[in-house]
Amino acid sequence: MHSPEILLRGTGISRRWGGLTALDNVSIDVARGSVHAVIGTNGAGKSTLVNILSGELEASAGSVHLLGQDVSRWSQPRRARAGLGRSYQRNTIYPSFSVLENCRLAAQAMHQQPWAWWRSAANCTKSMQAAQDAAAQAGLQDLLAREAGLLSHGQKRQLEIAMCLATRPSVLLLDEPLAGMGAEETERMLELLTALKARHAMLLIEHDMDAVFRVADVITVLVNGQLIACGSPEAVRNSPEVRVAYLGDH
Repeated sequence: MHSPEILLRGTGISRRWGGLTALDNVSIDVARGSVHAVIGTNGAGKSTLVNILSGELEASAGSVHLLGQDVSRWSQPRRARAGLGRSYQRNTIYPSFSVLENCRLAAQAMHQQPWAWWRSAANCTKSMQAAQDAAAQAGLQDLLAREAGLLSHGQKRQLEIAMCLATRPSVLLLDEPLAGMGAEETERMLELLTALKARHAMLLIEHDMDAVFRVADVITVLVNGQLIACGSPEAVRNSPEVRVAYLGDH
């Protein structure tokens, strides 16, 4: 068997605010071709972990490596340009713009041409091609002209992922992409995540346990900022510590 290609690695990550410890010595590896889910109750430290991995928050201790480089001191925009894409719990789309324009604006961040100040950014062929490709990957190729604010909730979540893909990332950090979805939309999103994982390393935060156990290859469980389990869905499901602390068994 081949060793997995680790594209994102967090080692010994801690985060403290005064006397409050939000994360305590948490390590995590996210490999290409896999979905690594992070689960835990509210306040377990999931969002803090993602914020540190993405560069939005500085760790009190530990390190973050992206594509083999130590990016612990890098800003969020620099990590994004290096191959890290992220979606958020709440929609971060431009509702009055079309699907294509939303994707193009995201792609434009990777193809900036400040010296060509006289040229319309909308005429950048690289950005436009990246936008069209991303929309197609996310299943929105037939909705390019649709105003983003008129999309269904599930389609808006697809658009957020398309905007991530428009930056051509190697790693995707997805924060509750299934939140608020019905059964049909959930199924469509799970199919999308499964299709994307072949070329990406994906970290997923999600509260829908049925979906997590269906799509995840590896699951990390956080409780009160501490990692109590990490392994295959079957191993996590059968862990006595997880069943007591998170799944509610006694």
